[in-house]
Amino acid sequence: MKHIPGRLFPAQFDNVFRGNRIALWLFYPLTAMTLWRSQHHIFAPDGGAQSIATIPLDTYTQGGAQGIITIFALWGLAQLAMGLVMLVALVRYKSMVPLLWLFILLEYGGRKLVSIYKPLETVGTAPGATAATVLPIVALIMLVLALWPEKTPD
Repeated sequence: MKHIPGRLFPAQFDNVFRGNRIALWLFYPLTAMTLWRSQHHIFAPDGGAQSIATIPLDTYTQGGAQGIITIFALWGLAQLAMGLVMLVALVRYKSMVPLLWLFILLEYGGRKLVSIYKPLETVGTAPGATAATVLPIVALIMLVLALWPEKTPD
């Protein structure tokens, strides 16, 4: 337990992952998903707001719909920044992975809380809504595994 702060906030980032490998392996597809989602929100004509998130943009005024599309594109830019940090961690600084699992836990957990207190009208269940329910749990488990040292053979 005394090594947990040093694993979460190392004095120096290096390319050595010291936690359970499952937390590292699962970080790869999450990084790919984050990067894909970011570009889709940036470049899709509707920002993914209607085509993915099922927000009924066609019932909004043109200005209202455009505002939501812009916000989705800006959200995509934030996702791109996070996805690039995640990619850099996988390529060069694997010791960052536990800290990034904490960020993912905070983001998706916060996203779930915000959606409870500030719900958005949709006509279906968006994949992001499902992810905001499942990912905080997965991220918490992966954070624990990332901080837990792998057993070394005696």
